[in-house]
Amino acid sequence: MSPTAQPLARYSAWTRRGDFIFLSGVIAVDPGAGRVIRGYDDLPEGVADRIGRSGEFSVDAKDGPIIAQSWYVLDRIRATVEEAGGSMGDVFKLVQYFRNLDHFPRYNTVRRMFFPDQAPVSTVVEVSAMMPAPEILIEVEATAWLGAA
Repeated sequence: MSPTAQPLARYSAWTRRGDFIFLSGVIAVDPGAGRVIRGYDDLPEGVADRIGRSGEFSVDAKDGPIIAQSWYVLDRIRATVEEAGGSMGDVFKLVQYFRNLDHFPRYNTVRRMFFPDQAPVSTVVEVSAMMPAPEILIEVEATAWLGAA
């Protein structure tokens, strides 16, 4: 599993302009394995239980895809910002695209794990589809400022 955000086409996953880091939209696709993160079983060992796997099939089948994708996307953002020399505390803006806005509460629970003190300024949008597959439920863009370092 790639630790940082990786583009799936001909664009930059992120760029630095002065003290700002701009991330392209990050989706729950592991490009190294060529697969969409579809649920808890696609996450690294130990993560699923930490982020909410209940062990109840009906609950995990319903909530698992959005919770797993939320964790994966935010963890890729974390790794990418760290690669650029920052931390999640430097992220001040998120744009979050959802296939279904009903997923926002479960996403928000995961987001609190990455931003325990204060969530960044946010925009939330519902869209009809996302590339490259219909299983993609969320995409998140991030902007960070490293000037305080």
